[in-house]
Amino acid sequence: MFLVENAAESASAYEHFDIFMIIITVLIAVGLVRLLLTRPRKNMFAIGFTAVALVVFIAADVKMISGW
Repeated sequence: MFLVENAAESASAYEHFDIFMIIITVLIAVGLVRLLLTRPRKNMFAIGFTAVALVVFIAADVKMISGW
């Protein structure tokens, strides 16, 4: 009976932290675009690190949104 009550209460997996995850993903994407648009010298380490972080956050967002 306890499991049924908990399942009914947690029908939606949405939490307020989800909004912060999406905002952080957008900020990382903006940062990557700004890194790619620099003219004189490009910091390849920063571009690679940001690209990997963006892929990880996008994967986490997709998993998070599919659980809603």
